[in-house]
Amino acid sequence: MQSHHGEQSPDPGSPDGGSATTLPEVAPRLRDLRRRRGLTLEAAAQRAGLSPAHLSRLETGHRQPSLPMLLALARTYGTTVAELLGEQAPERRPVIRAGSREPAAADGWTYHQAGGPGRAMQALRLVVPYGAQGDVVRVHPGEEWLYVLAGRLQLTLGETVHELSPGDSAHFDSQTPHRIAAATRDGAELLFVHTLLQSPDLHPHT
Repeated sequence: MQSHHGEQSPDPGSPDGGSATTLPEVAPRLRDLRRRRGLTLEAAAQRAGLSPAHLSRLETGHRQPSLPMLLALARTYGTTVAELLGEQAPERRPVIRAGSREPAAADGWTYHQAGGPGRAMQALRLVVPYGAQGDVVRVHPGEEWLYVLAGRLQLTLGETVHELSPGDSAHFDSQTPHRIAAATRDGAELLFVHTLLQSPDLHPHT
């Protein structure tokens, strides 16, 4: 995933009217995860599509990561956004009830966990603000699938721009340079599934 995501203050509100928690202090956790994976600052930054200086600022708390950054770091460390944020991993159950987990907001994005921990893929319900990500292009191993629930979504794959309406979906190789943004002023809501980075030099996540 290539860099440089916006660094605005997190939005404490959820566009769908529900409550959302702001990001907790994640800096020490990011540093600890990187060290436990045996990665240098430079190696981890390269995998996440960030500069070493930018990752260093995240680890020291001088910058707060946006949701796209958290997704990149979760893939890099073979974990989930929820665990990066320090949420206690619930018992692994096949059914996740509505309202059982509080949503979180970061950089205008709101995410709701829609999958369980310790899996090879992560499922989220996302609320994407208008114009999210700007010119940020992401490239990383794996696959992504998304399904638009509300609003219109602009999906750029390589040189092609697609506009998706409610009911439309997309499934693509994440090695294809891509970015997403809401095409409607009220934002867009979507289901989003991505595979986590699995690398032989990463210790299994527990």
